[in-house]
Amino acid sequence: MFFLLTAFQIVALAMAQSQRDENKIIGGYTCVQNSQPWQAALLAGPFRRFLCGGALLSGKWAITAAHCARPILHVALGKHNLKNWEATQQVLRVVRQVPHPQYNSRTHNNDLMLLQLERPVRLGRAVRPITIASSCASPGTPCHVSGWGTTSSPIVSYPNSLQCVNINISSDQECRRAYSQAITAGMVCAGVPQGGKDSCQGDSGGPLVCKGQLQGLVSWGMERCALPGYPGVYTNLCKYQTWIRKTIRGK
Repeated sequence: MFFLLTAFQIVALAMAQSQRDENKIIGGYTCVQNSQPWQAALLAGPFRRFLCGGALLSGKWAITAAHCARPILHVALGKHNLKNWEATQQVLRVVRQVPHPQYNSRTHNNDLMLLQLERPVRLGRAVRPITIASSCASPGTPCHVSGWGTTSSPIVSYPNSLQCVNINISSDQECRRAYSQAITAGMVCAGVPQGGKDSCQGDSGGPLVCKGQLQGLVSWGMERCALPGYPGVYTNLCKYQTWIRKTIRGK
């Protein structure tokens, strides 16, 4: 079975036996600082605890997974080390959360959410939006995913610095062989056949970037990450361009 798990919920890991798991970075490397200027960290609640990843789409909008919704959210941009104050960082309150209207928490279908920020961000080398992919990626396309999720599984170990891992888009056949009927048209799988590289707990909502464009968002996967034959499952953003564009434009 699978289960979803945000960084905020790790204390419940031992009790989560038959649910789906959210994703984190396994088998990767520390990203070059400011090399992922679109990367967002979602901070939850009044104490602003790290919850999920995300990506900046424009001066006032970010995107993440719908299962990362919480009553109070802030978005941190320009971050590399979550434990340290950094001159490049900006932390903004989320004033509006817009999950996809057909999001299904049981099936994880349509797992995306737009976040309207309280004010425009200051753009620069450390904070810059990313463009959503204009077309869906073909199998074998090289991509990378980034986040502050756990670097080991099933025993979790969270890094301070942003991690990256290089993976490839899986074919529909590989994806359905692993997860069967759980895969919908709004999902895409990515990983490596031999395993050992994956997103994992704490990476949910984070960016899957292919050829410099935002192709997907970390959504769900196996309870134990990076297993051979079980790629990570991502929200396939090329399927949602119209909804994203209309929502941001207020239509």
